[in-house]
Amino acid sequence: MTTTDRASQGEQSPSRNPHRSAHPGLALLIITGTQLMIVLDATIVNIALPSMARYFDKTQTDMTWAINAYTLAFGGLLLLGGKAGDILGRRRMFMVGLGLFTIGSFLGGISWNFQVLMVGRVIQGIGGAISSPTALALITTEFDEGPERTRALAAFSAVAGAGAALGLMLGGILTDVLSWRWVLFVNVPIGVMLVVGAYFYLHESDRLQGKFDYLGGVTSTVGMTSLVYAFIHAAQHGWGNGETIGAFVIAGVLLGFFVYWQARLGEEAMMPLHVFKNRSRSGAYLVMLIIGAAMFGMFYFLTFFVQQNLHYSPLKSGFAFLPVALTIGVSAQLAAVGLKRFGPRNLIVAGSLIMTAGLVWLATISDTSKYSTHILPSMIVMAFGIGMIFVPLMTVVVSGVEPHEAGLASALLNVGQQVGGSIGLSVLATVAATASRSETTEQIGKITSMNNPQILQHFQELGRQQTDANFAASAAAKADSVANHAMSVIGAHAAASGFLAAAIMAVIAVLVGLGMIRTSKEDIANIDPAVAMH
Repeated sequence: MTTTDRASQGEQSPSRNPHRSAHPGLALLIITGTQLMIVLDATIVNIALPSMARYFDKTQTDMTWAINAYTLAFGGLLLLGGKAGDILGRRRMFMVGLGLFTIGSFLGGISWNFQVLMVGRVIQGIGGAISSPTALALITTEFDEGPERTRALAAFSAVAGAGAALGLMLGGILTDVLSWRWVLFVNVPIGVMLVVGAYFYLHESDRLQGKFDYLGGVTSTVGMTSLVYAFIHAAQHGWGNGETIGAFVIAGVLLGFFVYWQARLGEEAMMPLHVFKNRSRSGAYLVMLIIGAAMFGMFYFLTFFVQQNLHYSPLKSGFAFLPVALTIGVSAQLAAVGLKRFGPRNLIVAGSLIMTAGLVWLATISDTSKYSTHILPSMIVMAFGIGMIFVPLMTVVVSGVEPHEAGLASALLNVGQQVGGSIGLSVLATVAATASRSETTEQIGKITSMNNPQILQHFQELGRQQTDANFAASAAAKADSVANHAMSVIGAHAAASGFLAAAIMAVIAVLVGLGMIRTSKEDIANIDPAVAMH
């Protein structure tokens, strides 16, 4: 991280614009508005994935890149973005990040092919990696320590929690009423207004001395991208494919070099390795990696299931997921209240067990599963478990850490969620794609044994319709109950296999909580759970 010597020791503190001093409410609105836009983007795109897949003629596995392109750039550069704010000025980098996020949103919205969409999502991720950490840091610049800052942090946290739910609803509305492009376009006018507001109403921070670990940022991000690409490529072309093996080798070399480079840089590293020496803290990061995979997998698989198997519209899909976000919010608040009574380890283990139960329940999904009796209750169980884990994890991470490294320790938890989501989703998508191919072969065999070529033709039409926006299955195919049943069985089997793999990951989270996390109630006696959430 950056050193704590201020570059401004030989300079005067930045002068405060009277407009900025007079409008703390506007300053908070700008900061929380930015966080809302970034959090929204994590869920708003999910609802539009099936529509995007049809437009770009891509498979369900291909569409993982619409998520991973953003999260890999965001997670891989998050620490570098926070350091940029410290060294170059938080307000300045806040505006730069917002500008990039807005440009990326516009480019994604106008994308005429899948490659342009990916470029836009990467630019969005870079912008988010710069603006998100500086948004939180700006609260310390704009609000004095005490009740004023506490209220600002509470508002920041509330917006972050509500953003996921709002993103689900807004994504459904925009995709249904307008088109998938508007889940990206919606950021453009908001981003422009926030940049203008930041220029007029936010203060610039003092600058800190330090160096940028460009090599660390590049090698970690490219290494993780190569790892994700390897899993996705394996799903489509097999594990023995030369390109798959090459991608795994490149990922191993780059990530191995990244660890070496961080050890060599020591305190100036983007990710100082001594942070991981604490066993409980390392365990917390591992659990967060798994939570990221479980959350991303749940939204991803169920988005396709409810729209393709249950034939929900994007709008209905958005509202179908709303209980998940609400349950996580309620569960997190309950965990914060009970943290000092039960201790972080017990809550993490209990939450991981409940999350595992929800995933196992989802893994029993079939072509006859109903939303109200199967999907909804299993989602709520899983969401309640996930919500129980967030606050204890943050508390474990900041427990015993030096004050000047608390920001790094908590930021790494966010990195873990994003990176875990990307890598985990690629693994789960690979499992699901393999299961889908196997079940497709089985269904084709069953249809072929019926000696009715017309049913097979209808089956092929329905499969093409799911991935080709310019193709519509015939009325006869849509009415063919046998062909439609086969398609439903394939979709359900793929989703169930993905959830089963996620449940196995969740079991690992339980074991990590039991074996690695040792933080006790006494260790967190002086930590405010409300602060830990930030």
